[in-house]
Amino acid sequence: MPAQKPTVIASLPREFRRRAPLAWVGQAFLILLAVGAAYLIISKAWKEPLLLVQNLLDGLKLGFVYALIALGYTMVYGIVKLINFAHGDVFMVGSFTSFFAVTRFNLHQWPQMIFPSIPPGISVVLGSLTVILLARIVCTVRAVTIARVAYKPLRDAPRIAALITAIGVSFFLEYLGNLHFVYSPRFIPYKSPFDTVAWYIQGGIHRVMPGVETPVNSITFSNIFLLIMAASILVLIVLQFIVRRTKMGIAMRATSFDKPTARLMGISVDRVISFTFAIGAAFAGLGGVLYAIAYASINALLGIMPGLKAFVSAVLGGIGSIPGAFVGALIMGQAEALTMGYISTPMRDAVAFTILIIVLLVRPTGIFGEPDKEKA
Repeated sequence: MPAQKPTVIASLPREFRRRAPLAWVGQAFLILLAVGAAYLIISKAWKEPLLLVQNLLDGLKLGFVYALIALGYTMVYGIVKLINFAHGDVFMVGSFTSFFAVTRFNLHQWPQMIFPSIPPGISVVLGSLTVILLARIVCTVRAVTIARVAYKPLRDAPRIAALITAIGVSFFLEYLGNLHFVYSPRFIPYKSPFDTVAWYIQGGIHRVMPGVETPVNSITFSNIFLLIMAASILVLIVLQFIVRRTKMGIAMRATSFDKPTARLMGISVDRVISFTFAIGAAFAGLGGVLYAIAYASINALLGIMPGLKAFVSAVLGGIGSIPGAFVGALIMGQAEALTMGYISTPMRDAVAFTILIIVLLVRPTGIFGEPDKEKA
């Protein structure tokens, strides 16, 4: 009989074989932590099912916002293999751009000022779309400038150099925004370009009247939730169409697979990378405006936690996968909302990064990710 090949474990040095079982200690601890949190949430949710539905709706609203940021993360990584940690701060720039457009320039009222006889509903829609468009343009210009100035010179450098640069750019944008003559170090109340309308569900759908409390044991939602959901789904569809059905999408996929060969085939790799940064920043700018409208408060450090959680969402779904980033963001939103509703509000950040650790331990490629294959 032919001699059997030694297993991988048997071929390892003895000191590594002694340490291998210790790896299960950390994994077992995380599993017990996850099981305990799940038991706590289920036991409380069972007693108040309507509260569970309300928390799930809140988680969807948060998850759809994270999706708009996570799509930019996953696109840039898929093309450049760079974790662009400054992406969350581009999201913050979108919030402040819309804030100044509304409060200082009244940009949301331009249709009514130019055409006084225009119907109020059409004026609100056109004005709000103009504010969102301006925020997306500013974010796009900011992201493309960062890519050209900070990342392009390091394109052929080791990945760690580009990663450290991304962290540096992120800190630069955050603390530049903290200056009084740029944005502000304070939390600023956000003025929405349109009025919030809320409804509650109890024996039908009813509008919440101003100054009137909603009935007990009812489920509430608003036009902002519907807008965020529609915008996120539309962005996903548009992005999938661009990647799968357009020439630029083909060039993006070719560049992602093999940059030198893409150049030999006549593809402008620099143009593709700039387009990737631009479209990702446009989505982040849209997310920044919607987040500010939904939560009505902004500050110069706004992009840190949403940006990091969107990154975790991209890793969870499989970084480099567009549907994966979207699904991972929805899961992250649900985890955060359920943690706030049933465990503790300060624990929501800890849960987000615990999910990251568990994913890296159990399935580093994420839900939709595939292991890297060696090229022939």
